[in-house]
Amino acid sequence: MAYYTYILYSKEIDRYYVGFTSDILQERLRKHNTNHKGYTGKANDWCIVYFESYKTKTEAYSREREIKGKKSRVYIEKLLEQ
Repeated sequence: MAYYTYILYSKEIDRYYVGFTSDILQERLRKHNTNHKGYTGKANDWCIVYFESYKTKTEAYSREREIKGKKSRVYIEKLLEQ
């Protein structure tokens, strides 16, 4: 089983979202784009713009926390340039 840290982008609200999952990425994206409460419920045009795969849940979660901890759109956009 693979685990993923991913970054979504919504053009509608011009925002990024960072998360991690053990799901298939496309299935997780579908869930984010359904009508629900929470941060990603604000838009329904999310797309995957970046992801990293890991062997363990701990690694994926740690990387998510690292990216979120930067609290920086600039940091995220530098990742996307790589």
